[in-house]
Formats: sequence, C-alpha cells, structure tokens
Amino acid sequence: MNRRENLKLLFTGSLASGLLLTNCTPEDKQADLSPKIAGGTPGGRIEAEIERDQQLLSETFFTQEERKKLDILVDIIMPADDESGSATEAGVPDFIEFMMKDSPSYQTPMRGGMMWLDSYGNDHYGKTFLELSENERMEIIDLIAWPDKASPEIKGAVNFFNILRNLTATGFFTTEMGFNYLGYKGNVANAWDGVPKDVMQKHGVELPEKYLPYYLKPEERGTVAVWDDEGNLIG
Repeated sequence: MNRRENLKLLFTGSLASGLLLTNCTPEDKQADLSPKIAGGTPGGRIEAEIERDQQLLSETFFTQEERKKLDILVDIIMPADDESGSATEAGVPDFIEFMMKDSPSYQTPMRGGMMWLDSYGNDHYGKTFLELSENERMEIIDLIAWPDKASPEIKGAVNFFNILRNLTATGFFTTEMGFNYLGYKGNVANAWDGVPKDVMQKHGVELPEKYLPYYLKPEERGTVAVWDDEGNLIG
C-alpha cells in the first residue's frame, strides 16, 4: 500500500470525528457559502473575523526558496497518480501558507525543519535541499518520515515532517480533487424506485397494471401530485 492510500485511509477515518485541520481556501474565506440566518452573518463570521482573514491573506510567510522546498515536500507526501493529481496541483501549498499565519505556532517548527533539511544536506551531500537529486532527497525524508524508526537526535526534524504531513493531508483531502479521490459525496438526496421487478417476481407479486401510469417515475420526482375532490389521484 503506498503512502497516498495510507493517507486516504487515515483521512477517511477522520471524517467521522472531524477533519485533521479546518481548511479554508482564500476564495472560501471571501465567499458567502451558507444561508443567511436572521440576526446573524453570512457563514456565521463576524466582521472582525473577515477583516482578520483579509489581513492574513495579504501577508506572506514563506520565502521564495522555502516555497520551492514546500512544493517538493508536499508532492513527496501526496504525489500524482493515475487517479488524482498531486498536492501542488490541488493548491495545498497555498493552504499551508495560510495556516502558517492563521496558527503561528506552526511557524517555528516549519521554518526550523526547512533549515534542518539544508543543514543535513550540506553536512552529508555538500548541497542544500533544493540542489539534491531526487534519490538524495528521499534518503533524507526516509530518516524523518518514520517516527518509530527515527534517531532521537533528529526528533525536531521528525516533528516538523509530522506537522507537514498532517497539513498536506488536510489541505489535499478538503479540496474538490481530494473529495473526488475519496469518492466522498456529502449529503445527497436519496431516491427509492420501489421493489425491483426481479424481486417481486421471485415472490410471485406484481404491480396492478391499471395503476402503472400513476406510479412515480424517477424523472417526475419533482412533480407535485394532484388529487380530485374525492381523493383520487389525477396527475
């Protein structure tokens, strides 16, 4: 089972108890996505919250070099495959950029982790993380991606990668691309078309032929029935 499938199983389980993190894209922050309730505000957000969101969106946390590292790292965690696109294609780096400002506690471990990648790369390969080959990068990631196997000396780097993996999974699986990959439909209207014909035949029963024209058809579900004064269905 690959890492994408592992994350899929992890996230599918998390839907029952709440998402790993709450994901709001910049567009969602500005859009009115819920019904207006008398006495309330669109989406349940007060003006101060909307102003704060806009302030955070106007700021930038990651440097250009850090953003390049971030793009590489999230696609290592959630690469493209035959069923779906990659984390960068889903816009995950933008989500993580916002989370750095929305939850400042992420900033130190995130920036420190990226610095550690360069430090380790220089010490063992004589190159920064961006200069490493794909195989060299994966050798470093393998050191910090498995907490139970990781050396105690790199505990901080392991914590960094755990945070990044959590943010990546949350960002990906709360996008349209992620929902489609999970096959998650949300709340949808159910429809029952009656007992299947083969089941009725098995039990030796059938619908009275004279009523067939009046039975509800799937394409007529939105049509309101009409009755005469004597209670007879007329259309």
